[in-house]
Amino acid sequence: MAGLSREPEMEQWTWPPRYDESYRPPTNQEHWFPRREMMPADERDEAILGRIRELMSYAWDNSPFYRSKWSEAGIEPNAIRTLEDFEQVPVVRKEELRADQAANEPFGSYLCVPESEVAHVNGTSGTTGRPTAFGISERDWRSVANAHARVMWAMGIRPSDTVLVGSPLSLYWGSWGAYIGAERLGARVFPFGAGVAGQTARTVMWMRQMGVTVFYGTPSYALRLAEVASEQGVDPADLGLRKLFFSGEPGASIPSIRGRIEKAFDAQVYDSGSMAEVSPWMHLGAGADEPGVLCWQDLVYTEVCDPATLRRVPYGSEGTPVYTTLERTSQPMIRLLSNDLTRWEAPDTARGRTYPFLPRGIYGRIDDMFIVRGENIYPSAIDEVVMSDPGYGGEHRIVISRTDTMDSLVVQVEHQPNQALDGLSDRLRTVLGVGATVVPVARGTFERTEFKARRVIDDRDLLQSLKAHT
Repeated sequence: MAGLSREPEMEQWTWPPRYDESYRPPTNQEHWFPRREMMPADERDEAILGRIRELMSYAWDNSPFYRSKWSEAGIEPNAIRTLEDFEQVPVVRKEELRADQAANEPFGSYLCVPESEVAHVNGTSGTTGRPTAFGISERDWRSVANAHARVMWAMGIRPSDTVLVGSPLSLYWGSWGAYIGAERLGARVFPFGAGVAGQTARTVMWMRQMGVTVFYGTPSYALRLAEVASEQGVDPADLGLRKLFFSGEPGASIPSIRGRIEKAFDAQVYDSGSMAEVSPWMHLGAGADEPGVLCWQDLVYTEVCDPATLRRVPYGSEGTPVYTTLERTSQPMIRLLSNDLTRWEAPDTARGRTYPFLPRGIYGRIDDMFIVRGENIYPSAIDEVVMSDPGYGGEHRIVISRTDTMDSLVVQVEHQPNQALDGLSDRLRTVLGVGATVVPVARGTFERTEFKARRVIDDRDLLQSLKAHT
């Protein structure tokens, strides 16, 4: 990529990356970096291959984790001469990262800088196992800020905006990525957070008082915010938001959920987000007010792969994303397996940027899939059907049970007063390929969330657990 570094906007394509922190495009310019975002895709792929080779050599020299993993697979960095060759590099799985950190505390042997250079610590909560620590150098912190500013600029966010960060300001990387991206873009940033009892009501008050124009959080929380505003006698459309952007869970590219948010706030909706481990997580980010996200390949190289072979699938096909960070020097991720689900399309200049496109964003996780009577079912598919019903009352639960050897699927759905959930069972059967019993419940039955929704209850796990202990 060194040969592309003559233009000011390309300077950060050197290795290690560097950014001109004083740079900001004219307000009326559509692209943050026009050449990078509109260059022919095959030309960009050549540059990406060069960066991958640089990155792999850097990791080989500085990371016992990668050097050992690749040596066992019989792969050396100089053997990677094409992007097809790169598909032979073994993927990294989350459990490997956790195991490596347990053996090499606190940041693992995939930390490629001296521990003294770690300036910021974020991480996972550890609710499903050992927490993972993200050790972030100041160089990487600034790279993430610059990358996120660039993607937010594509969403139409400008220095004149006030951006409310409506997600927990704790270990969660998402909040801080949105914060430093908006800050780098030059917008006013309001780190209000989420997750404290009664905070949503205060959010409504502060949004009106501070003239917030952009909201960041999860789709579930945006719907909760609209509900609370209405309960307070405030029309969410009168809050003054012009844009909302989301990560953390599927929804912003699912038509029924997206439509409810657009209608409630009378504002534009943008999807984004991948994995905390590969921040800048906005490398999957919308570039227009439409469902779907672009793969900003020059920030994080994304391969949509067959879950069995872990090789790229053709455009138009479904697979699981595999990510390689191209600008991170402290804890680079090289072919990290996501276990998410998506479908990708070829770059199209009509979209304003020459990146691959995920028309439905990230719409599920392989881990979240459950099987009922031989059918593979993803919670997001149920969410889409249920939330599109005119009688939907704001929340639902998906309950899978087993009697003897027969699985049953029950969807408990809050409904609006005096509105029936007509035909919902039939629509679910059509989409899922298996029957589902719809049980209407009163509005307000289920607890609301100020972060990520958890709607699936699999009683089969409880039954199996009880049997194992009797």
